[in-house]
Amino acid sequence: MYTNPSKAVPTPYGAGYPSYGQPTAQSVTPMIPAGSTITAAGQPVPTAAAPTTPGQLPMEQSFIENILRLNLGKIATLYMTYENNSQWNAKIFKGRIEAAGRDHIIISDPKTGMRFLLLMVNLDYITFDEPLQYTYPYGSAPLPGR
Repeated sequence: MYTNPSKAVPTPYGAGYPSYGQPTAQSVTPMIPAGSTITAAGQPVPTAAAPTTPGQLPMEQSFIENILRLNLGKIATLYMTYENNSQWNAKIFKGRIEAAGRDHIIISDPKTGMRFLLLMVNLDYITFDEPLQYTYPYGSAPLPGR
């Protein structure tokens, strides 16, 4: 059976919803670069990244993984929660901070040498027994009391 491609295909949802058979300008989602903002006209505007010095973090970024990277080698106690676990719901890990990424932390137990790859999604909080390296992200002033 032949259908005429010039005829519009009605949609079961009524006007305003594009047909799945023919792409329309309304059904195409524009690709927006990460870190961009959208203007009122719908155009992406890239956000300029802060200049960095090797070994330094951009001033506007105060994420957990960046704070951990500033404190590599320090001993930390990590409190983790694991929902729907029949053996244990919460677990405490203590070790030396080896690495930190956007979704994970790697620590090593100084006594045994065992390394743990822990997921950030399970992290509740972290304690340290020594002062932390940390600069307030919106300026060069350190935290009060430092």
